[in-house]
Amino acid sequence: MPEVPRLSLDDPVTAITGVDKAYRERLDHVGVKTVRDLLLYFPRRHEDFAAVTPIVGVQPGMRTTVRAEIYHIEKIFTRRKHMQIARATVSDESGTMTIVWFNQPYIAKQLHPGDQVLLAGTIELNGGLVMKNPDYERVSRDPTHAARIVPIYPETRGLTSRWLRPKILPLLWIADQFEEILPAELVKRKGLMARSAAIRQVHFPGSMESLDQARDRFAFEEVFLNQVAVQQAKRARKAHPANSIPFDEAAARAFVAALPFKLTNAQRRAAWQILTDMTRPQPMNRLLEGDVGSGKTVVAAMAMHHVAQAGFQSMLLAPTEILARQHADVVESLLRPFGIVVGMLLGSTPAAGRRSLLASVADGTVHVLVGTHALIEEDVRFEQLGLAVIDEQHRFGVEQRLSVRQGELWPHFLSMTATPIPRTLGLTLFGDLDISVLTEMPPGRLPVTTRLVSPDDRRAAYDFVRSQVIGGRQVFVICPLIQESDKLGVRSAIEEVEKLRTEVFPELAERIELLHGRMKSADKAAVMSRFQNGQAAILVSTSVVEVGIDIPNATVMMVEGADRFGLAQLHQFRGRVGRGVHESFCLLFTDVDDPETMRRLHALVTHKSGFDLAEIDLQLRGMGDLHGLRQHGHEFRMASLLDAALISDAQAEAVRLLERDPTLAGEPALRRQLAAYRRVYALD
Repeated sequence: MPEVPRLSLDDPVTAITGVDKAYRERLDHVGVKTVRDLLLYFPRRHEDFAAVTPIVGVQPGMRTTVRAEIYHIEKIFTRRKHMQIARATVSDESGTMTIVWFNQPYIAKQLHPGDQVLLAGTIELNGGLVMKNPDYERVSRDPTHAARIVPIYPETRGLTSRWLRPKILPLLWIADQFEEILPAELVKRKGLMARSAAIRQVHFPGSMESLDQARDRFAFEEVFLNQVAVQQAKRARKAHPANSIPFDEAAARAFVAALPFKLTNAQRRAAWQILTDMTRPQPMNRLLEGDVGSGKTVVAAMAMHHVAQAGFQSMLLAPTEILARQHADVVESLLRPFGIVVGMLLGSTPAAGRRSLLASVADGTVHVLVGTHALIEEDVRFEQLGLAVIDEQHRFGVEQRLSVRQGELWPHFLSMTATPIPRTLGLTLFGDLDISVLTEMPPGRLPVTTRLVSPDDRRAAYDFVRSQVIGGRQVFVICPLIQESDKLGVRSAIEEVEKLRTEVFPELAERIELLHGRMKSADKAAVMSRFQNGQAAILVSTSVVEVGIDIPNATVMMVEGADRFGLAQLHQFRGRVGRGVHESFCLLFTDVDDPETMRRLHALVTHKSGFDLAEIDLQLRGMGDLHGLRQHGHEFRMASLLDAALISDAQAEAVRLLERDPTLAGEPALRRQLAAYRRVYALD
């Protein structure tokens, strides 16, 4: 074991031997700035190479460690594949085998004949026993890469498990500096591994059993912290006063009777839940979720109507100007017949118009204010704000969301999302939100036919799109973010437009438009206007731009690089078509043919429910890809958010703890750990 300089958990990573400026930047890129962060950078999986097998005992397909002596090693250039390889012959007392490292010729200089080495990898039969690209190291008393259970870390360019292991292993002795954050009584009663021991075992476990115990410990810790934060937020909110909005049956009936369509049962149920919540003198905190086109805005408008009839104001905050304009149009058309005044405030609103509008909001003349981030600037003051509605709230920062709470009495809070949230995730990330779900589509919505398009089928798909345009229909094209440097996907969208105009649909070039995040608001509005009135037939957009506008004549959603999106996001794209009387189609273009990707994308062909797809996405791709949900202050690295029993158990323990010690006065370490959550859960 190399000697470790005296380090503390809060020392920068550069205090660790071998971490220079270049590696500091790479570690910084994955959120590792201190020794503490590095010890909490957990492996994503482990390989069990603890068993050391004599060469005579190895079989093709076996994953094992071999201890052998290098008999011969050389660097070779293969003419056929133009590749440099290192090839070695190794032997022990029982036999001989060949080792090959592709594209790693430097290994021929690092290892020499006579070296005793440990080699960990998979045995193959290729004219004799061969191990390809094994992990290797010289024999020592405490091996790092072989002859043990070996950690495999999340890797990025220039940051490999092979580099990380020898940096982390000598640090495990200072894991004792981590304080225990779970209540001692809880750790003892549930038989959980101590935190410092779990950190050591999760990196370099002594056995698979101790690895499982360490994982169980951290899975419980992650969900328990989340649940304590959620329950604290719920208690704080319920202790805060809000204006009670009395239920007015006559007003509710009048609103429903004036609608040009019949509400679905799901809309009626959600509206009843919201109107009931608002009668209470504590602020409502409800999430209204439903697929694109399920009628969330109508439900929100019904709540705003009720609030206005009671003499209070409402606001509706949307993430983009395009969405704000659409909401304002819908809300105004529904509320104008009742004499309710709806205003719209955008970043692009001229100064004179803004001043006049703000005065009307401040004196109560405007009953409903719809807009973008411009709504939550300091000089926007309501006479009496009774209800705040936020659309796609994960698109706003915590501070922005908090700022809707003005004055002594908090407004009731309704957030809307088209991101389908698996039920177990609703219990954790959104645990302080009561959830209403719109499970039905308004009558008349036709199902959208979804097809996977392989490279071979591309030409036929383009011919189909052409026939739709000739028939008078319109088309959305979504482009993925291809390069990390192109954060808004502008480059890929510009290249796609060029290709469609010059190579694919030259005869439609004049009617192909581009929409992306770097365009000025006025230019975006002009493009959307041309698409709405039918001048433009094909709209190419980046995934970053929320194409939330309602285009009943659009019948094709074409998604390039579909494999780069999560299922929930693809489902949202699909919901942009099928809003009119014509049959609609979603074409998923992909050049990737690996079975895992194809299975995931095929789920979209066979499943129509966004909630089913969100569950599948969580199983296949994990938490990180649930669109828009990473912002909640914590990543679940060990806990499965599909584990309803774990969530229920952690929730019960959190409630029990807070009933016994509401301020956590007796748990200072837990209180410190929760500081990171407090801002996030102040609202959510």
